Amino acid sequence: MAQVIRRFRITGNVQGVYFRHSTRIEAERLTLTGYARNLPDGSVEVVARGSVGAVERLRQWLHQGPKMARVETVTELKLEPDTPPLSQFEIL
Repeated sequence: MAQVIRRFRITGNVQGVYFRHSTRIEAERLTLTGYARNLPDGSVEVVARGSVGAVERLRQWLHQGPKMARVETVTELKLEPDTPPLSQFEIL
């Protein structure tokens, strides 16, 4: 099965509300690898690798996030060519 890798930037009230940890739980449920990390501007970056369907389901989930989050936007960003492959989903 073909795999894809996508990079997302999530804005809104997404830091300090369990967003990265909840994203990891959802990504692991979908058997994705990648990472979630806070950015200095208050947004969260998520890189996810896996099947097209699983990455799409995570993208849809990111629009809602965990219970305490208030997501404003989810933007798919160009992936850097040197993005390293990851063997699990990490919180950076």
